[in-house]
Amino acid sequence: MTLNRIAVTDDFSVSTQVEIGDLDALARAGVKSLICNRPDGEGSDQPTVNELRDAAEALGLEVAYLPVVSGNISDEDVAAFASALEKLPGPVHAFCRTGTRSLSLWSLDQRARGKDTNTLIEGASKLGYDLRDALRAKDDAPAPETAKDHYDILIVGGGAAGIAVASSLMARTQMLSVAIVDPAEVHYYQPGWTMVGGGIFRQEDTVKTMASLIPAGVTWIKAAVGEFDPDNNRVLLEDRHALHYDRLIVAPGLKLDWHGVEGLVETLGRNGVTSNYRFDLAPYTWQLVSSLRRGRAVFTQPPMPIKCAGAPQKALYLSGDHWRRSGALKDIDIAFYNAGPVLFGVKEYVPA
Repeated sequence: MTLNRIAVTDDFSVSTQVEIGDLDALARAGVKSLICNRPDGEGSDQPTVNELRDAAEALGLEVAYLPVVSGNISDEDVAAFASALEKLPGPVHAFCRTGTRSLSLWSLDQRARGKDTNTLIEGASKLGYDLRDALRAKDDAPAPETAKDHYDILIVGGGAAGIAVASSLMARTQMLSVAIVDPAEVHYYQPGWTMVGGGIFRQEDTVKTMASLIPAGVTWIKAAVGEFDPDNNRVLLEDRHALHYDRLIVAPGLKLDWHGVEGLVETLGRNGVTSNYRFDLAPYTWQLVSSLRRGRAVFTQPPMPIKCAGAPQKALYLSGDHWRRSGALKDIDIAFYNAGPVLFGVKEYVPA
């Protein structure tokens, strides 16, 4: 997919997530610097900032990492963004998941410099972004609720859990208004990545378009949630627009903290280090498993909370089975390191 770079000024542009494959085109377009406003691990298909920085610097691009939590931009975030814009060589390109945070930071800085709020809102609208709520002062009255902003059931997260719940509800009754909030255009079946790493699934079989999976009768709100406001039965999107509900189901998944293990970010995807918790690394797992004929294989299971605590063990069992069938198992020393006190947290699974 070609990156849609949106020019805000002659020296500043924004976009959705930048991939490593986008960097060459950005450099050829004259971009000199990148600002990443998306925290590492926010999406399972997201390259780490270290990976982007290595590839960008090889092309002569500078990279600043200024992560911002969706919907929670502080004055300090705006100041840091403004400082980066002043110091980095231009033109500068900023990005996050949708571009909203990057454009909001720029707009808030412009407002602090005296630019008219309505002019900024109108300019953002022409670029395809609605910043009316993002640029509204905190003490301003909230926008009035409308019928289209209210749902009987609001589901945050369009992963396997959110879509399964929506499907179950619609199968029982058509009388409810149900909405799923998720900004992703692509749906990843993450439980399948362990199978990719074990050589029994194809990577492409774990990917579908989000639109093809939203159940009939369910509204898909293609946006990210920035804040929960349960006292008022509403959530605020990252552009501060409010969605109201009678019942809320929260299923956004977990954010992966790759920086939680010292040195991990720098070596993931190389030097024999891999993880099935990332779409692009699962095939590397199978490459390592299928090519190993002798030596030591180390598997780790981090402490909770983690996505699918059984995944590290599945990787272990599938790999061991491949080495057994290929005749290599006798020459491979397998080590499994579990950060938890037991193999399974549910006692009924332990005997099996």
